[in-house]
Amino acid sequence: MEKLIPFVAEQWILISALISCLLLLSFHESRRAGKSITPQQLVVLINQQGAVVVDLRDKAEYTKGHIIDSVNVPFAKLDKELEDLGDKEKPIVLVCKLGQNATAAGKKLGAKGYTQVHRLKGGISEWQAMQMPLVK
Repeated sequence: MEKLIPFVAEQWILISALISCLLLLSFHESRRAGKSITPQQLVVLINQQGAVVVDLRDKAEYTKGHIIDSVNVPFAKLDKELEDLGDKEKPIVLVCKLGQNATAAGKKLGAKGYTQVHRLKGGISEWQAMQMPLVK
């Protein structure tokens, strides 16, 4: 540990390059999963471009409350139902409970050729925190 500080002081360019690469890799991976949007941006996207909202939660959670006109495709069944999502050029917004499953699903959709994939930042929990309406 006592040699770490002198090493960092001597090799600061190398350490800076490593940190920069890690940050760029992290940024690139998050962008591959689709753009993260807020609940307000989601409403605008639905109203202006007719975005399709795909709810990735299981059926039981979906029936407790979901965004109006959203399509329920549980994350576990996403691979089977990918082709049923429609036009690959139309905006698709992925919604899950907290936002983790939407990232993985966004990568799958991007790999299948969907060009406008978005993720609801914070998932349905953020939607509820912003006091946005749910349909039961």
